[in-house]
Amino acid sequence: MASTSGIKDVGPPRSLSRRMTRGSSMIEPYAEDNAAVDSELVPSSLASVAPILRVANEVEKDNPRVAYLCRFHAFENVHRMDRKSTGRGVRQFKTYLLHRLKKEEEEIKPRLAKNDPTEIQKYYQNFYEKNISEGQYTKKPEEMAKIYQIATVLYAVLKTVVPPSKVEYETEEYAKDVEEKKEQYEHYNILPLYAVGVKPAIMELPEIKAALRALRNVDNPPLRKPGDRDKSANDILEWLSSAFGFQKGNVANQREHLILLLANIDTRSKSLEDYEELDGHTIHLLMDKTFKNYCSWCDYLHCKSNLKFEPGADRQQLELLYIGLYLLIWGEASNIRFMPECICYIFHNMANEMHGILFGNVQPVSGGAYQAEALGEESFLQDVVSPIYEVMRKEARRNRGGKASHSSWRNYDDLNEYFWSDKCFKLGWPMDLKSDFFVDSDDTLQANGVSIQLDTLQFLNNSVYHTCISLEMLISKSPSKAEHNQVISGKKKPKTNFVEVRTFLHLYRSFDRMWMFLILVFQAMVIVASHGDGSIFGIFDEGVIATALDLILSFNAWRSLKSTQILRYLLKVTVAAFWVVILPIGYSSSVLNPTGLVRVFSTLGGTWRKQSLYNYLVAIYLTPNILSALLFLLPPMRRSMERSNWRMIVLLMWWAQVYFMDAQIWYAIFATIIGGIYGAFSHLGEIRTLGMLRSRFDSVPSAFYERLVPMQKEEPKIDPLIPIALDMAKDFKGKEDADLFRKINNDDYMHSAVIECYQTLKEMLYDLLDDEGDKMIIKHICHEIDTSIQMRTFLSKFRMSGLPSLNDKLEKFLSDLLADYDNAENYTSELIKDLQDLMEIIIKDVMINGQEILDRAHSRRQDNDKKERFERINIRLTQIRSWKEKVVRLHLLLTVKESAINVPMNLEARRRITFFTNSLYMRMPNAPKVHNMLSFSVLTPYYKEDVLYSEEELHLENEDGISILFYLQKIYPDEWRNFEERIRDPKLKANEKDRTEATRQWVSYRGQTLSRTVRGMMYYKEALELQCFLDFAEDNEIFTGYRTVDMNKDHRVLKERAEALADLKFTYVVSCQIYGAQKKSSDNRDQNEIDDEKGQKVYYSVLVKGGDKLDEEIYRIKLPGPPTEIGEGKPENQNHAIIFTRGEALQTIDMNQDNYFEEAFKMRNVLEEFHKDHHGERKPTILGLREHIFTGSVSSLAWFMSNQETSFVTIGQRVLADPLRVRFHYGHPDIFDRIFHITRGGISKASKIINLSEDIFSGYNSTLRGGFVTHHEYIQVGKGRDVGMNQISLFEAKVANGNGEQTLSRDVYRLGRRFDFYRMLSFYFTTVTVLVVYVFLYGRMYMVLSGLEKKIMEDATISNNRALEEALATQSVFQLGLILVLPMAMEVGLESGFRRALGDFIIMQLQLASVFFTFQLGTKVHYYGKTILHGGSKYRATGRGFVIFHAKFADNYRLYSRSHFVKGLELAILLVIYQVYGESYRSSDLYLFITFSIWFLVSSWLFAPFVFNPSGFDWQKTVEDWTDWKRWMGNRGGIGIAQDKSWESWWDAEQEHLKHTNTRGRLLEIVLALRFFLYQYGLVYHLNIARDSRSILVYGLSWLVMITALLGLKLVSMGRRRFGTDFQLMFRILKALLFLGFLSIMTVLFVVCGLTLSDICAAFLAFLPTGWAFLLIGQACRPCVKGIGFWDSIMELGRAYECVMGLVIFMPIVILSWFPFVSEFQTRLLFNQAFSRGLQISMILAGKKDKTQYA
Repeated sequence: MASTSGIKDVGPPRSLSRRMTRGSSMIEPYAEDNAAVDSELVPSSLASVAPILRVANEVEKDNPRVAYLCRFHAFENVHRMDRKSTGRGVRQFKTYLLHRLKKEEEEIKPRLAKNDPTEIQKYYQNFYEKNISEGQYTKKPEEMAKIYQIATVLYAVLKTVVPPSKVEYETEEYAKDVEEKKEQYEHYNILPLYAVGVKPAIMELPEIKAALRALRNVDNPPLRKPGDRDKSANDILEWLSSAFGFQKGNVANQREHLILLLANIDTRSKSLEDYEELDGHTIHLLMDKTFKNYCSWCDYLHCKSNLKFEPGADRQQLELLYIGLYLLIWGEASNIRFMPECICYIFHNMANEMHGILFGNVQPVSGGAYQAEALGEESFLQDVVSPIYEVMRKEARRNRGGKASHSSWRNYDDLNEYFWSDKCFKLGWPMDLKSDFFVDSDDTLQANGVSIQLDTLQFLNNSVYHTCISLEMLISKSPSKAEHNQVISGKKKPKTNFVEVRTFLHLYRSFDRMWMFLILVFQAMVIVASHGDGSIFGIFDEGVIATALDLILSFNAWRSLKSTQILRYLLKVTVAAFWVVILPIGYSSSVLNPTGLVRVFSTLGGTWRKQSLYNYLVAIYLTPNILSALLFLLPPMRRSMERSNWRMIVLLMWWAQVYFMDAQIWYAIFATIIGGIYGAFSHLGEIRTLGMLRSRFDSVPSAFYERLVPMQKEEPKIDPLIPIALDMAKDFKGKEDADLFRKINNDDYMHSAVIECYQTLKEMLYDLLDDEGDKMIIKHICHEIDTSIQMRTFLSKFRMSGLPSLNDKLEKFLSDLLADYDNAENYTSELIKDLQDLMEIIIKDVMINGQEILDRAHSRRQDNDKKERFERINIRLTQIRSWKEKVVRLHLLLTVKESAINVPMNLEARRRITFFTNSLYMRMPNAPKVHNMLSFSVLTPYYKEDVLYSEEELHLENEDGISILFYLQKIYPDEWRNFEERIRDPKLKANEKDRTEATRQWVSYRGQTLSRTVRGMMYYKEALELQCFLDFAEDNEIFTGYRTVDMNKDHRVLKERAEALADLKFTYVVSCQIYGAQKKSSDNRDQNEIDDEKGQKVYYSVLVKGGDKLDEEIYRIKLPGPPTEIGEGKPENQNHAIIFTRGEALQTIDMNQDNYFEEAFKMRNVLEEFHKDHHGERKPTILGLREHIFTGSVSSLAWFMSNQETSFVTIGQRVLADPLRVRFHYGHPDIFDRIFHITRGGISKASKIINLSEDIFSGYNSTLRGGFVTHHEYIQVGKGRDVGMNQISLFEAKVANGNGEQTLSRDVYRLGRRFDFYRMLSFYFTTVTVLVVYVFLYGRMYMVLSGLEKKIMEDATISNNRALEEALATQSVFQLGLILVLPMAMEVGLESGFRRALGDFIIMQLQLASVFFTFQLGTKVHYYGKTILHGGSKYRATGRGFVIFHAKFADNYRLYSRSHFVKGLELAILLVIYQVYGESYRSSDLYLFITFSIWFLVSSWLFAPFVFNPSGFDWQKTVEDWTDWKRWMGNRGGIGIAQDKSWESWWDAEQEHLKHTNTRGRLLEIVLALRFFLYQYGLVYHLNIARDSRSILVYGLSWLVMITALLGLKLVSMGRRRFGTDFQLMFRILKALLFLGFLSIMTVLFVVCGLTLSDICAAFLAFLPTGWAFLLIGQACRPCVKGIGFWDSIMELGRAYECVMGLVIFMPIVILSWFPFVSEFQTRLLFNQAFSRGLQISMILAGKKDKTQYA
C-alpha cells in the first residue's frame, strides 16, 4: 500500500508544525482515555484510515513512537481525502487527531534508533521475524490474519517515512513475502479455506475435505476463466463469478455456505471410515430441495426446465454448478429474495446461458454462439438486480409512508406474481429495460415536505465468538439526494391477481363458503317456517354474494388478468345467475307438493322419473358438496386431486364445498377440552413438583439416556444417601452381614453411593500420601475390608458404633482440604493432624484388629526413620482441578442430608428442573450423534434495544426514587443474595471493576436485553461441544471430566474436535440494523447520517466477526440501494442477514428471548422432527416450539399477560397444529426448514404496511406452498413480554393493526379458498368482536323510544320474546372474559395441578383479571376496525424495560380516549336511556345479567387504565395529574409542538387517518356518525314539555334549540378571539347579555311551558350525541369545513367535549383518592405476586428505600 504524502527522499518526516492549519472544533466526543476511540469513531467517509489507527493501537505498548508514526500517516491520508473538512464529523475527527499528535510528538521519542526512519524499519523487521517467521507454524489462522494485517499497514507507513533509497533489502524481502502470503491469512468466518501452517480441527474433518474437493473439480467439462482460456478456475464458484460478474464477497460467502451444506448432508449418509469423496446421493438430495420450487414454476408455466445434463459430462459437477449458480444469484439478490419466482426467472435464463457457455449452444434469439467474456465484479448487480430493485423502489414510493391505499401501488407480492405467467418471458434475456415491467410513464412530484432519511445500516457480532452481520453504508459518488424527497404519482401499473381494498367485505369474500352455509341454513329455516306457502325467501341463493364480491374487489386487477381468468369470472356470474333464476322457478312449481323432507321420505322408493324439476336441480347443485364431503373423509385422495392439473378435476374442485359451522364460544370450549386431552396424552405435567420428581427418580436416568444419549453407556447410579446408610449401619443390631447388606441393597442409589464414597476415599488417600509405608497401610486396610465383605465377616471385624465419629472427622478433613490457604506450612500441618486423627479412628475405633496392621507396618520400618506415620502428604494435588472436584463430590456425598428435599429453594430453578425432567417422558425423537444431526443457525434481528445496562443506568432513579438495581434486588432477593455470595468469594480475587461488570451482567440477564439473548443462544454451542465430547470420549476420559480436557495434551484433540463439530453444526447471527450509526455516536441511541461531497450513500451487507478487541470484517456484498426503503424494517433486516446463516435449519429468535442450557441439549432431538412424515408423505417445514414467559413475576399485569401468552403458545398452538392443522408462524422461536424457505421467499414477508405482522405471513406462505407446520412442547425457549398497562395496550394495538392488514391480504383469501371446510372454519374463528353489543343496545333503544317494545309486550299473541336475551346471556359471559380463561385454566391445571389452577383463577378474578382482559378486547376491536377502514397501521415501539412508574392522567387519556373512553361513554348513555325508558322484561333474571355484563364492560373500558396504574389513587399524584391535564388542554398547538405538550397537536394527529383515507372511508365515517342523531329524535318525544305529542314540529323545535346553543357557543368563541384582549369590557357585556337571555328563556320554559328537571337531564342525553355527530362529520369533511371557515368552531367544540369527558372520567378518581386505604389496596392488587416473593412495593412507590442496599 503506497502512499504519496510528498515526503522528500532525505531527512526525517515533517513535523506537525509544517502541516496545514486547522479550524477550531470541539473534541469532547473523542475522549483521550479511550485507547481505541480514534479507530472506532472514524467518519464513514474516512473509513479507509480505520485499519491504520487500529494498528497504531495494537503496537502502542510495544513501541509508542511507531504508533505515533501510524497516526501521523493516517492524518495525512485524512487531509488528502477531505482537505476542506466538508464531510460530517471530519472536522471534529481531524481536530482530535491533530491534538493527540502534537502531544505525542513532544512526549514520545524513538527507542530502537535515533531517528524515525531507522526506528520504524527496525521495528518492522523485528515484528516480521518474531511473529511471521516464527509464528506461521505455531499460531492459529485467526492470529496470523491479524499479524499479516498489521505487517501490511506497517509497511505502508514505513514507505511514507523512509526514503526509497534508504529502504533496506531485508525489509523489501519481508514485505514481498507478506504481500504474497497475506491472502492465505485473511479473516474467515467458520472455514479458513486458505490457511497454511497450523490448521484448525474443522479443516481436518473428512466431510469438509470431501466437499472442498468436489467444488474444486473443474475438469469435465473443463472450466476455463473467460478472457483467459489458458487458465483454469480454482473452483466452480470462481468460474461462475468470472462468467457472470458476481461480487467477490458473495462468492466467498456462498463458497463456505455450499461446503458446509454438502458436508453436513453427506456426513449423515456414511461412516467416518474410508471417507474419500462426496456421495452422489448427497448432491442429488441438495439439488432436489434447492430446485423443487423452480421445477414447480416451470411446470406451472409449461416451460422446459433448464437443468440440462449433457451425455458424457460429469453429472456431479454440473449439479454443483447449478446449485452454486442459484446460491450466488440468491446471495446477491438483495430485496429480490422476497420474490422467489423472480429468482426462478433469473436462474432459468442464467442456467441456459451457462449451459451454452459450457457446451457451445446457440442463442435462441440471435442465433449466434454464447460467448464467454470476463465480466466485472458488479456486473450481475448492475445489470440484473439494480433494474428490478429500482422498479420496487419506485412502487414503494407510491406508498407515501403507509398513507396511500394498497390498491395504488404494487408490493412484493404483485411484482413477484408478474412472474407467475408466461408474460414474464417477454422481458427477454438480457432483460429489456424498455419492456413494460421496467418502463413507466410516471412523473416525479415533490413530497409535501417529507424527507425520507435512512440511517447507516450495519450488523455486528455482540457475542465473543460467533459471527454476525452488518449492513454497512459507505459513501461514494452519486446522483443528487433530491430523489429521496420524491414520491411517485401519475399513471400506475395495475395490481396483479389481487387487490387489497380496505373494506370489511374481505371477511365475506375470503370465507364465502361459511357465509353461503349460513344463508342456506337461514333459507332452510324460513322455508320450514313458511309451511310451504311459497315465501319469497325461498329464492335466496348464495352464489350471488361470492361472485359479486369477487367482481367488485378484483376490479382493479382486471387489466392484468389473462383472458382465461376473465372468462372464469364471467362464467361464475353466469352460473350464479342461472341458479338464482332456475331454483326459484323449480321451487315455485313444487309448492303444492308436500314439503321437502316429507317428500324425500314419501318418494324414497319411487322412480326417479317422477321427481319434480326442483328436486333435480337440488341434486345437481348438491353433487359437488357430496364430493367435497367424500374428499374430506379421504385426505390422500383430496391432496392428489388438489395437486392435479386435469381439467375435469379442476372443474369438480371448483364447486366442491362442505358445510359445517362452529362458533367462537364453542371453539374456546372445544380448544380447552381437546387441548387438555392432547396435553394429557403428551405427558404434560406428569412431573410438576420436586416431590413428583423424587417419586420417579429411579426412572429418570434411563429416560435421560433413552432420549438424549445416542449410544447408551453403562448408567451410573449415584445418589447422596451416605448419611442414611451410616445411621442404618450404626443402629444395626443384627449379627449377620447379609441382613445389613440386604438393607443397603434395597435402595440401588444408596448402594451406589456407598460404593462411590468408599472407592473415592481410597483413591484420594492413596494419591495424597507420599510415603510408601503409609500407602501400604491404606492398602492393607482396604484389603481387610474387601476380604471381610467377601467372607461375610464384616460385622465381626469392624465396629459399626465407631462410624459416626469417623464420619465427623472425615467431614472436617475434607473441609480443611478444600479450604484456601496463604501459608502452606500451616495448611499442611492442619491436614496432617486431621489425617492422623482420621486414621486413628479407623484403626482403633472401627477396626477390631487394626493395631495389628499398624504393628506390621512399624516392623518393616527402618530404624533411622524418626518421622511419624501419615506425616508426608502431597499438597500439590489440591491445585489440580479434576482432583479437587473429586474431593468436592465426596464432601457432598457425606454432608447432604434429607433436608435437601427443598433444594433448590429458587422457584425458577425448580421450574426448570421439573420441566426438563418431565420432557424426558414426552414423545420426542431419539437424539442422533452430533456428527449426524442436522446443522442449524440462529438469527436474531436487533434494532436499538438495550444491549447491556451501563453502571449509570443501574443506579439511575425514576421520579419515585427507584433504580433498576434496587427494583431487581426486591424482585429476586434470593438470586441477589447468591450473587453477592459468589462475587465476594475471596477465591475470585475480584476487584471493584470486576464486581461492577458482574453486577451489570446480573441486572442485564434479568431484563429484556440483547446480552441475555446472546448468552442464551450460545448455550447451543456449549451443549454441542459437551455432547460431542460424550459421543467420542472413552470411559477414562469421561471419568477425568469434560472441564479438565484442556489440561491433558492427549485429550486436547478431543476438545478441538468437539469445537470443530460444534462450528460445523451451529452458527449464530445477530443482525444489527443501525449498528454503524450507534457505533459512531457517543450515545448509543443517536443516529448519524454522513454524506460526502456528492452525497450518495452506498449500502453493503457486511459480515463482521467479533475478535478479541475489535471487529473483523469477513464478507462485504454491495446492495443496489437502501434496503429498508422497500419494505418493513424487521423482515428486511432478517432478509439481509439470512445470506450469512448456515445449515439446513434456521431458528428465528427475538432479542427479548432467552435460552436454557438444559433445553439446548434437546436441540438434536427436535431437529429430527424434520425427518418425520406427517399426514402421509408430508414432512414439516416449520417446527413450532413453546415459550416460557419469564416476566410474569413483575406485577399482576405481567402475570396476566404471562398466563395469557403461555396458554396461547401451549394449548392454543397445540390445538391449532393438531387436530385443526391451521397453525402458522406466530413469531419466534420456531425452526424453519431453511432450504425450503430460502427458495420460496424467505422466513417472512416485507411489503410495507400489509405485512406489518411479518411473522405470520411466513406461515401463510409456507402452507400455501405445500409446507406443513407442527408444534412441539418438549422443548422451550424463554420469552419476555410487556409488563405495564400502556406497554401491553401498545402491543395489542400493534397486533390488532397486523390482524386488520391480514384480513385484507391475498394470503388469507387464498387460504380461505384452499382449506377444506373444517380448516377454513378453524382459520376464521380466531377473531372476535363486540359489534353485537352495539347492535343489541341500539336496537333496544329504538324499540324503547319508538314505543314498539311496549306494543310488543302488550300484545297477548306474543307469549315469549327471550330468544335474543338468551343469546346475549352467552355473549355476556364471553364479555366477562370467562371463556378466554378456560384454555388458560386447563393449561395451568395440566402443568401445575388443577388445585393450583383453581387457586390461580380465583386470585386472578380478585385481582380484576376480567377487567384487564375486557379492556384489552376493546383495544383489539378499535385498532382492528380502524385498520380495515382507514389504514394507519404502523410498528409501535412498546419498550421492553421495567415498568414501575406512575403514568399521568393526560398520558392515559391520549392513549385510550378514542379506543375506550368514547366508546365506553356511548355505551353508558345507551344503558342509561334503556334503564330509564325501558319497560321490557324488568323482572327477568336474564335482563339483569345482560345489563350487568355490559355495565361491567363500560366500567372496564373507562377506568381500567387507572386501576392498573401504579399510585393511580394517590392524592398527591392525582393533584399533579390534574394540573398537568389542565395545562395540556389549554396549550395551543402548532408546527413543532409535540402531542404530549398540547391538546390541539394531539387532536390533529388523531385525525391523521382521515387525511389520507379514500372517499369510501369518509362516507362510511359519516354513515356511522348518523347513529348519534337517533338519540335526539327519540328522546325529544319523551320530554314532559312535549306532552306526548308526535308532531314533527317537536323534532323541528329541538333542532332550533340545538342550533341556538351552537350559535351561542360560537359567539362566545368569536368574542374571546376578537374582543378578549383589546375590548375586554365589551366582551364581558356580551357574556352578561347571553347569560341573562339564557336565564329568561329558561324561566319562561319552566313557568309557562312546563319544563321539568328531568327534561333538562333528558335534553343533555339527547343533544350531547348530536353535537358529537356534528363533530365527527366535520372531521370527516375537514377540507369542506375549512373552506367555509368553520374549522376553528369544530376544534373548539371538540375541546369542549374533551373537557367534559375528562371531567366525567377524572371525578371518580378524585373521590377515591380522598381515601388513603384505596391507594394501599391498589398497590396490593397490582403487586400481589411480588409481595409473595418479598417485594416491598409500598416502600418502593413511596421512595423510602435504604440506600445501603447498593453497597
